[in-house]
Amino acid sequence: MFVIVQHRLTDPPSALARGERLKRGEGAPGETRVLQFYPSQDGQFVTCLWESNSVDDVQRYVDETLGDASVNVSYPVESSAAFAATPAGISSQARSVAA
Repeated sequence: MFVIVQHRLTDPPSALARGERLKRGEGAPGETRVLQFYPSQDGQFVTCLWESNSVDDVQRYVDETLGDASVNVSYPVESSAAFAATPAGISSQARSVAA
């Protein structure tokens, strides 16, 4: 299934540094991986798209990794109503985010 995670960063530098583990999948539950990463321009919010067998697996992994640096809300995507296209100007490969 696809899972959205909305992050409200309470400590942006720490959250972005810790988030590098999420982007690399370090310690992720089996079959769980991040597909897309969308940080806000002001550095206060991030929205990510994940693929996993469980919303709870993603929520636990994100909460454990980011700790008190972020408040995270996860929910399953209603795939039958969803669509996606890569907009011009957005990289198709993960890049390191400088904190």
